Amino acid sequence: MNRNLKILQRLGINTLFFSKKDKRLAASIKMMMGSRPFNITLYKLALTPSGLGEETMKGFKISNERLEFLGDAILGAVVAEYLFQKYPFRDEGFLTETRSKLVNRESLNATGIKIGLKKILNIEIGDRNFIGNKSLYGDILEAFLGAVYLDKGYHFTKKFILKRILLHFDLDGMIATVTNYKSKIIEWSQKENKSVDYKVLHVHGNQRFKEFIVALEIDGQEAAQGKGSTKKKAEQEASKNACDQLNITN
Repeated sequence: MNRNLKILQRLGINTLFFSKKDKRLAASIKMMMGSRPFNITLYKLALTPSGLGEETMKGFKISNERLEFLGDAILGAVVAEYLFQKYPFRDEGFLTETRSKLVNRESLNATGIKIGLKKILNIEIGDRNFIGNKSLYGDILEAFLGAVYLDKGYHFTKKFILKRILLHFDLDGMIATVTNYKSKIIEWSQKENKSVDYKVLHVHGNQRFKEFIVALEIDGQEAAQGKGSTKKKAEQEASKNACDQLNITN
């Protein structure tokens, strides 16, 4: 955003051009993110699920899906950096699974409702009939973050995520449920009276940078493979893949 636009926004002059409905929407957005939106059109687009999107003469459907794509990438980057700094001694597998738990559809949907997106969406769509999918508010949250990024820039968006989004996540509770897939496989094999063995198939790279490829065998038959920078990580990935194939969830 250039300097003149920032000045206009700070003075509140941009709101002079808002309709009554847009002023109400802008006030709700300001209350939620702590700053007045400048380009209200971006936020209105973020609040346009595909089910409400209108089709242009050229057949292009106007919806929040592109903003959702952008917001998903930004949220993932901010959360990845946050976890990387918060847990300096945890491995890549832990960081990946923790991030996945934080940004999955269920947690994002709940967070979207908690921060007020349901109320804001009602302001925008009014009395139009609309049935959203189960992850409606999680999708809108990601699209909203895409709008914030385009309107305010990365630094503001990062601060917004850290100060107003992550506080709604039970990070300690999520970490307590980070799965040890190898333990799951061993526990399952004991219940099913199966033998489990891990075999290193290949080791690529040099002394500093290695990649292990490990096969998980059940009763002598290969069930899954995994790879990682250590043998332990490769075994975990192989175990996870086996859990997925065998539908082991408990």
